[in-house]
Amino acid sequence: MFLTEGLLGYVLLAAVTFLAGAINSVAGGGTILTFPLLTAILPDTPSRMVLANVTSTLGLFPSAAVSTWAYRRERENLPNWARWLFVPCLAGAIGGAGLLIVLPPEWFERLVPWLILSAAVLFAVQPQLSKLAIRGAAERPEQPQVASVRTAMIAQFFVSLYGGYFGAGMGIVMLAMLGALGLGDIHKLNGVKNLLAMLVNGMAAVMLATLALIGISEASWVHVALMAITGSCGSLSGSLLARRMPAKAVRRIVAAIGFGLAAYYMLKG
Repeated sequence: MFLTEGLLGYVLLAAVTFLAGAINSVAGGGTILTFPLLTAILPDTPSRMVLANVTSTLGLFPSAAVSTWAYRRERENLPNWARWLFVPCLAGAIGGAGLLIVLPPEWFERLVPWLILSAAVLFAVQPQLSKLAIRGAAERPEQPQVASVRTAMIAQFFVSLYGGYFGAGMGIVMLAMLGALGLGDIHKLNGVKNLLAMLVNGMAAVMLATLALIGISEASWVHVALMAITGSCGSLSGSLLARRMPAKAVRRIVAAIGFGLAAYYMLKG
């Protein structure tokens, strides 16, 4: 594709990664922008899709760290049990990164649109679900919370498994799950989501980078470096903008991104 060759390809990747970093800081789904472009830019080899996926994962990790830092205040006064979600994050990310190396990339492509669509619908109706959850918790104050945390840990493992493998829309799934736990408004949810996403992306990035260095996998390190810089700038910009927007507006943006991602994958399929 001549439009993505040479310098123009780097310019396009820089612009797209900036936007992907901003989207990831608000809702998640930036991979949907970087992955297709990388498949067009990178050399046409049998492993190009895996190469693009690994490069995208490594390149977007620094932006996840930036958005996590930007939302640090929103994570104050969170319940202690929220830290239990760290364990399934790390375990799932390791498993997902392993699947990326072992399984054909097209296996998850059939599930991606339905996963993202379900998450977008769940997130759109989350306020109503939260009201029902609060009402039920008032009637049974102890046991429901324990059961909810256990369920959330199981759900987080599978979300992280998917995140380590591909991850487009992972943040929206996390937001839907965290909203059902009643952790707070959209800004607090984003703060926790960004931290969990950073753990998933970080563990997957470490594993994939190690595999690339020893020759089991591969990555385009020039593109990784470019994405690390531009994605971090986009993430910081998106975080600053989202924190100044009304919660309802951010919620609508998140839902729109989710439905857009699902539509893209359905049309692609």
